[in-house]
Amino acid sequence: MNQITQTGTTSEEAISVALAKLATTRDQVTINVISEGKKGFLGFGSKLAEVQVILNPKPSVEHFDEVILAESTDAPAEEIIIPLEENVIKTTESTQEQAVDETKTYIQLIAKEMKIDDLTIHTEKSGKYVTLRLESKKAAMLIGKRGQTLNALQQLSQLVANKYANHFLMIKLDVENYRERRQESLEQLAERMADKAIRTGKKVEFEPMPSYERKVIHNALTHRLDIETVSIGTEPNRYLVIEPLK
Repeated sequence: MNQITQTGTTSEEAISVALAKLATTRDQVTINVISEGKKGFLGFGSKLAEVQVILNPKPSVEHFDEVILAESTDAPAEEIIIPLEENVIKTTESTQEQAVDETKTYIQLIAKEMKIDDLTIHTEKSGKYVTLRLESKKAAMLIGKRGQTLNALQQLSQLVANKYANHFLMIKLDVENYRERRQESLEQLAERMADKAIRTGKKVEFEPMPSYERKVIHNALTHRLDIETVSIGTEPNRYLVIEPLK
């Protein structure tokens, strides 16, 4: 992926999200503002800003390397280009500690591109699982709408970490316990939608969401014998459906 069209509340927010998804910095891209955002009045007439961000041609092969997501979700592996100072060769000297440090440095770089200068990162490790807890006064920017920005940062962090690690690492990013709060919200939503499916006798469709969020809903409804849940479509537009059982 060498370009992306992204929307946001403002053009700056859209640019920041696009840079995170492309795993790059502002000086590595060409930015075209398609339309500026509009706040509207009392929620009416509002309009999202839209930008196009295009990666500039690579200056030399030596300064880039390819990273392939080998494991993390049930989505197909995706090839993403991440700019680095030099190619990384995994050796016995490459440690988990180095991988985590490089990942934290990369997150700080993306945060600065988002005009976030007060970011602190706390690390929790348990075997191959690494949780990075982010703190900032601009936490909302790190999370994004329905966690869109946080999910993009988490995927990029997964890629960076496993470029340096000898053994596969599972990276989880969280901001102000957003993941826990989101899980509780999804579990409550799952019950409401299941009840709606039974009440109306019709299937209920959710909006597209990441695989781990679909899994939360699947797990929340495993005790229900009056409905079934299925995932439909392909990533990134795969969505979940609740169907009442007759």
